[in-house]
Amino acid sequence: MSNNKYKVLIIEDDATIIRFVETVLSTSNYQVITATNGLSGERMASSHNPDLIVLDLGLPDMDGLELIEHVRENSTVPILVLSARSHESDKVAALDRGANDYVTKPFGIDEFLARVRALLRTSRHCADSCSVPGGRFVLKDLVIDYDKRLVTMAGEDVKLTQTEYNILALLSEYAGKVLTYSAIVRYIWGANDSGNVKKIQVNMANIRRKCGFNPGDDSYIINELGVGYRMKDGKED
Repeated sequence: MSNNKYKVLIIEDDATIIRFVETVLSTSNYQVITATNGLSGERMASSHNPDLIVLDLGLPDMDGLELIEHVRENSTVPILVLSARSHESDKVAALDRGANDYVTKPFGIDEFLARVRALLRTSRHCADSCSVPGGRFVLKDLVIDYDKRLVTMAGEDVKLTQTEYNILALLSEYAGKVLTYSAIVRYIWGANDSGNVKKIQVNMANIRRKCGFNPGDDSYIINELGVGYRMKDGKED
């Protein structure tokens, strides 16, 4: 048997769902490890260093939202929530705490696997490429520490979601160059769907607001209308 490229940790207390998800992932050539409660899941996330966590929110010993926060204290591993909770508020709460994606039960196998692939592509891209000598990007008051996944503006921490951070880090990696909408979509979501341009615009608006960029301010990120975005490289003023 060949070694699998990616290791996925399933944290789920329903044995039937564990068997189903494990089968789906195993047949797609992923290595799968499982945990049936939050405490063991947290320990396995720390000791086994998975490439992706598939997490149920309704765990017997703790709420999955709490577990997301615990994992995020020490790890940037992608987290895909797989939950029966379908209210928008549940999804927002999970994403705000650090989850990367959210799929509601019941779910389609093809969509689930596509989301798994997209998260792993984004994670692999950042692991391979989102770094520069010194591990930091500096542009005026903006500092991105790639190793810590920390963004500061004028010395103050900027609280970004995982997607917002990935977009900002991607733009900084290619500072001085225009990244088209389709290129950003491909890197961040692993798809080439022009409909996702709206996702970019929403996330970019949040990035600008959280970083304190004034409306129309092109000191950091320039919107090349109809094309994409460009991060300044510090050589232009």
